[in-house]
Amino acid sequence: MGQSDSVLEMAAKLRAQDKPFALVTVVRCESPTSAKPGDKAVVDADGVIHGWIGGGCAQPVVTKMARRALAEERAVLVRISPDQEPGAEEGIVAMGMVCHSGGTMDIFIDPINPQPPLLIIGATPAAQTLCALARRVGFDVTVAFPGATQDMFADARRVVDGLAAPKTNHPPAFVVVATQGKKDEEGLEAALSTNAGYIAFIASERKATKLKQYLRERGHDSGRIDAIVAPAGVEISAVTPDEIALSVLAALVKERRKASARPADASEHARAAGAVQAVDPVCKMTVDVNTEYKTKFNGKAYYFCSVHCLHSFEKSAETYLTAQAER
Repeated sequence: MGQSDSVLEMAAKLRAQDKPFALVTVVRCESPTSAKPGDKAVVDADGVIHGWIGGGCAQPVVTKMARRALAEERAVLVRISPDQEPGAEEGIVAMGMVCHSGGTMDIFIDPINPQPPLLIIGATPAAQTLCALARRVGFDVTVAFPGATQDMFADARRVVDGLAAPKTNHPPAFVVVATQGKKDEEGLEAALSTNAGYIAFIASERKATKLKQYLRERGHDSGRIDAIVAPAGVEISAVTPDEIALSVLAALVKERRKASARPADASEHARAAGAVQAVDPVCKMTVDVNTEYKTKFNGKAYYFCSVHCLHSFEKSAETYLTAQAER
């Protein structure tokens, strides 16, 4: 089995398990480089690289950019080069890497995220339209309601004849209760039992207020009840079932895209939490000062993203510090 075959098999395995990963491909090289055009790797959500895309200088960059691509759900073309200035070429993220061997590589990073699971509770016309629309914009749709069939919801991945959501490895992140007068109370209780982070209820504000009070009297958590979005959807003066479904879908997409605004990698999370950061003097990446790769030079501490940058600095500290001062 070739290297590409094993990488693609790993990608297929992760996809079958609904796990996020990035498919990384070397698309261009300028010698000397250990990787060659066509070399591939998969980077999983933990930053583990399966495959080959170059040595130690390339790997920290690939891991960092793969995590960012997954967080932003956006592919990226990265150039790793010893003399490339950031922003030098439109459409390419330039990472100035100083390796022992030199060389330049262009690497394409394609993030593969699992479709966010959406549970629709109800078998109304609005539920049917929402199922079709949500599937087309990338949601993994499950429908649950007594009497629901696959014929009614052809675009759903799963259809449950009942109110209990199926037990899966990926419980719903989003739930929309689209019962509209048929088993509203039972539908809302089923939604609360999922522990989904986002629950929306298609109903008027007056009706939603009454049913939320019912849920409180039933002993459900007040915080969870208050978090139910009702009326569901973006205000577009929707009247027909199709319009209602469209407004609800718009709200789902908006909520989903909030995740893309979160810090894209560990260093950004650390900055948000107030952790002390430093700049690697070799590759210019931002690193946490608690990294295991650090040294002192002329009484001052320096921090590095990898052992390779550390060794490069130890061999030519004056060169890197002079270059840094001239920037």
